[in-house]
Amino acid sequence: MKFKDYSIAESIKSQLERMKFNKPTDIQFKTIPHILEGEDVMAIAQTGTGKTAAFVVPILDKLERKRRKNYSGIRCLVMVPTRELAQQINTVFQEIGKETSVKSFGLYGGVEQEQQIQRLSKKVDVLVATPGRMFDLISQGHIDVTGVEHLILDEADLMLDMGFLKDIQDIVLKIPKKRQTLFFTATIDKKIKSLAYSVVRDAIRIQISPKNPVAKNVDHAVAFVEMDDKRFFLENVLREYEDDMFIVFVRTKVRAERVVAALARAGMESHFFHGGMEQKDRFQILDKFRKGEFRVLVTTDVAARGIDIPSVKYVINYDLPEEPENYVHRCGRCGRGTNRGQALSFCDTQIEMEFLELIEEYTGETITRHEIDPNEYKAIIFDAEDPTYDWQKLLDDDNKFSGTEEEW
Repeated sequence: MKFKDYSIAESIKSQLERMKFNKPTDIQFKTIPHILEGEDVMAIAQTGTGKTAAFVVPILDKLERKRRKNYSGIRCLVMVPTRELAQQINTVFQEIGKETSVKSFGLYGGVEQEQQIQRLSKKVDVLVATPGRMFDLISQGHIDVTGVEHLILDEADLMLDMGFLKDIQDIVLKIPKKRQTLFFTATIDKKIKSLAYSVVRDAIRIQISPKNPVAKNVDHAVAFVEMDDKRFFLENVLREYEDDMFIVFVRTKVRAERVVAALARAGMESHFFHGGMEQKDRFQILDKFRKGEFRVLVTTDVAARGIDIPSVKYVINYDLPEEPENYVHRCGRCGRGTNRGQALSFCDTQIEMEFLELIEEYTGETITRHEIDPNEYKAIIFDAEDPTYDWQKLLDDDNKFSGTEEEW
């Protein structure tokens, strides 16, 4: 089945065709018909499977067909855990709904309120929001949710992890009981189930690839590289694939900045991205990366969820994550939709073997070992070293894992 075969507005079909969205992904194929029928949906699917379009397409159609009456407030509320995700989902609504009359707006903290208040004073059908700023403006009387027809909770598992349970419960009390609720999550456990069944009614449960949380179109490999040597191997990989886009995951904000500085000394452009940056700077960096103005983004796990840049072909786990779930989310930044991706991890045999074992236990898969010949190992370090700089001095403070620094 193709998008042109769905009973949706022609304006949406034509825009999907222009965007080269022809055939739905598995999650889209299984959820769109139920959403169009007005049913509640609880969907579990790993990252990178096209969950956003799975609700954007049918919700746009429903809002376009059912025009406003006297109610001037928000008709569809999408709650998300991060500012980047709010911005990204709003962009998808605007792109797919370009030829419709539906208006959407992304609301989040970290920016001045005044312009947001001005925009909210005009017609907004779809509000994509993080909880904090949303409740601030509801309490100030700038947002009316009393007539919400559709509630969407996206990345619900991360919302729970970030402590947003009470916010979800509070918003449910403010919106009509008679509504359609869509619940999307990448992982499922007892806490997630409890939350889901408290907000959905007789929901259709849809689960994609339940036995393996890792996206099927991402190839995985691990190379055993000692902590002090990782930067040389990163440089080697980036030079070998000099035309491709990479996301490089590190453990802390300090490491992100130092890896970028070291790559710059080696004549390679990259940019860091982490939770300690001003929000406008974070958006600016992502926008430039998405446009291809640079090809290497070095980031903490703040970018492990909700960042959709289809042109990213490679993920490098410069540091293995302590939480195995984060490995899955990181790797899902490549191989988006129908594209193939490659995830390569550097594993220090003294420090990170435990993390590797936890990841393999969690995914149920053994990650392919990329064996490095000892002579090749030495050659990579020799070729990468720049005699102008004292690399070891740069690494001394950087390559000790304390595990205490805030990454968000």
